[in-house]
Amino acid sequence: MNYLKTNREAWNDKTVVHLESEFYDQKAFLAGKNSLKNPELDVLGEVNGKRILHLQCHFGQDTLSLARMGAKVTGLDFSEVAIENAIRIKQELGLDAQFICSDVCDLPAELYNQFDIVFTSYGTIGWFPNLAPWAETIKNALVPGGKFIMVDFHPFVWTFDNDMKYIQYDYFNGEPIEEEIEGTYADRNAPIKTKTISWNHGIGEILNTLIQAGISINEFSEMDYSPFECFSNLKKLDEDKFVFSHIEPAIPMIYRIVGEKNN
Repeated sequence: MNYLKTNREAWNDKTVVHLESEFYDQKAFLAGKNSLKNPELDVLGEVNGKRILHLQCHFGQDTLSLARMGAKVTGLDFSEVAIENAIRIKQELGLDAQFICSDVCDLPAELYNQFDIVFTSYGTIGWFPNLAPWAETIKNALVPGGKFIMVDFHPFVWTFDNDMKYIQYDYFNGEPIEEEIEGTYADRNAPIKTKTISWNHGIGEILNTLIQAGISINEFSEMDYSPFECFSNLKKLDEDKFVFSHIEPAIPMIYRIVGEKNN
């Protein structure tokens, strides 16, 4: 099965649902709400005037939030439907941002050595069978000394079944995980069924692949909560803080990497 074609079709279908979902709350976003969460805002810092490449930008909420903060931002995603809607929303809001429809691992040459920051977040690298091309994209896009910022769900979470009750999948990169899922994380009752192909990547694999590509790691941290209510059996602790109601003690739910391109 062609994983790129299969996953692109799935994300094209998901985008239509996500635009109308309470999870993404597009009405609040259009009214000015910043969609970025504290784990990434804490390390992005002052972005006014910074050239930022946002990988796997979906339909552009975080990309356009960065534009609202003054960044010169480019969003990239392989879903045609997502990028079409990102461009539409950008025009509706009158924001200055660029959107490109492309596979992350096939970065257009004109984007090489152009960015102060490469940013990616939440549910990203599981769609790649091999992380080396992804890390090369990050290196190629950054200027020397440029910053890489990543926040994502912890790979330990991806070992669980969909009800988060037992360990179902290998923590380490192995056989592809082929699934047929009804609904989406943003709307579990949505009347769609999608096929996806994904891979798990452990923390060691992620960090070593970045280092081998020439990205120095300045920070790695793990957090015991999710900023999103996107898994089963969650309870709310605080605004944008969710934990599993049935798992004690706490487990890592997200992680953050801050790196720098070697000169």
